[in-house]
Amino acid sequence: MKPVTSRSWQLRSPLPELSVMSDLASRLGINVLTARILCLRGITDPAQGLNFLNGKLANLPDPDLLPDMESACTRIAQALVRGEKISIHGDYDVDGISGCSLLVEALTAFGGEVEYHIPMRLKDGYGLSAEAIRRAVAAGSRLLISVDCGVSAHQEARLAEELGIDLIITDHHQPSTELPVCYALINPHLPGNRFPWTDLAGVGVAFFLMLGLRRKLRQDNYFQGRTEPDPRYLLDLVALGTIADIVPLGGVNRILVKNGLPLLEQGLRCGVAALKEVAQVKQVTSGVVGFRLAPRLNAAGRLEDAALGVQLLLGKDPRTCQELARRLDGFNRERQTIEEQTLNEAIAMVEEDHRSDRHSIVLAADHWHSGVIGIVASRLVERYHRPTVLLALDQGEGKGSARSINGFHLYQALCSCAEPLLGFGGHAMAAGLSIEAARVGEFAELFEQAARAALTPETLQPVAWHDGRITLAELTSELVRELEDLNPFGVGNPQPAFVSSGCRVTGLRVLGEKHLKFYVEQGPCQLSAIAFGMADRYDQLTGPVDLLFRPGINRWRGTESLQLQVIDFKSHSEHADE
Repeated sequence: MKPVTSRSWQLRSPLPELSVMSDLASRLGINVLTARILCLRGITDPAQGLNFLNGKLANLPDPDLLPDMESACTRIAQALVRGEKISIHGDYDVDGISGCSLLVEALTAFGGEVEYHIPMRLKDGYGLSAEAIRRAVAAGSRLLISVDCGVSAHQEARLAEELGIDLIITDHHQPSTELPVCYALINPHLPGNRFPWTDLAGVGVAFFLMLGLRRKLRQDNYFQGRTEPDPRYLLDLVALGTIADIVPLGGVNRILVKNGLPLLEQGLRCGVAALKEVAQVKQVTSGVVGFRLAPRLNAAGRLEDAALGVQLLLGKDPRTCQELARRLDGFNRERQTIEEQTLNEAIAMVEEDHRSDRHSIVLAADHWHSGVIGIVASRLVERYHRPTVLLALDQGEGKGSARSINGFHLYQALCSCAEPLLGFGGHAMAAGLSIEAARVGEFAELFEQAARAALTPETLQPVAWHDGRITLAELTSELVRELEDLNPFGVGNPQPAFVSSGCRVTGLRVLGEKHLKFYVEQGPCQLSAIAFGMADRYDQLTGPVDLLFRPGINRWRGTESLQLQVIDFKSHSEHADE
């Protein structure tokens, strides 16, 4: 199999009538081009647009719309009044780490006695741990709350019942038809859910649990004589986990992240400040969280103990936090080395397979580190545009990570291939699984059958989405700053990208061995441009070209200038009919 090198350029969705965009622009006081961006993201109503632009916390839905919210809040309030010890069980990724930190901090601020457990990836595996439940009971806990895990923990839920500890599960992963029996199960994907936004991250579910609990405690006059904590100061944790978990940044998630990013920017937590320092972060954006901060928090869970991330986020002593941040940074560098080695091996395995008609990739090796195979699977998806499963084999069993492409619902596919699996869970684009090593070949064939049934030649062709055609002359600093106000960008709210045709490239040079720097001319207009990682395409930038790019403001040494970040380019004649 060879890498997929060409992408089709497609408009995100059909453009509405100009009158619709003009009316939206007029009512919101924005440029028509900005209104176009909103329309292409499904926002055509002025009230909806105002909510999107403002992102006010007052527009968050009622927590009680989530399943079992009222009963969960009643039980936690009871534990606080009785002085019962509460145990929190998180997960080892950033979503689970931040969600665990949020519950520990909030419940402690509410006056609770709280302890927590984060499983070790290599020792405990994913999800609720029977050992952790027994440990919580032995420590005297009467209430256990999971965050970002538990919706498939049937045996563990039965164990909790047998041991006499009440279990509240908060999760956001897809449930199966059979649900664990527990005191309360809060998950926006459950049947009967009334919450208007189902794509919450695990930390988002935890945040709404704390909002619901605060209201319950208010109703019970719990705060008489006590200081009432302000949940807004938890939003930095919500932003961390939500961005890292790659859930759509629209609707409720947009409000949470838009209000959480300024707190990360301020670095009010000494742990966040220390993390920003080792990551050399000057300004926090959703991209910085996803590519600079989150990987360092994730690295502890991938190679060592994810509880170090909770210690960092909850830390109060700057010196201790600086030391923890340096350790996480070291783990991240080690993770990068292991990841690169695994990726090179995986690429060699894929390209030794000459079956070019494969619709999926399933690879296994007994020396791969289970902490990096998810990242490597993502990079293989980027390279080959195929649903990918990587398995780290150890003592006859494989732990796997799967990543997908648009048009292939991973969790549903695994349901159809479940017979050889020991267990699995996840959602449309990412999943985890376990399997006996002897059955990997059987699973690979079933997975390939599922991919062939779901994917068409069109869905196997990667797409570069854009927001329509513009001329370079339409781009002004004022407009680009207005487009920046559509932040935070991510899944569900991608950074605006445009196509400009018949451009001429001048001043082309290689920057830092991997990148291209040049000027783009179209008529009398000339703008600076940069193409990251495209140095190997140097010779293709000749003659008139069509560019697919994201406009931005380049800020350097106190000066600002317009700059195009080129995503892709094609010769003008090649792209003329698209």
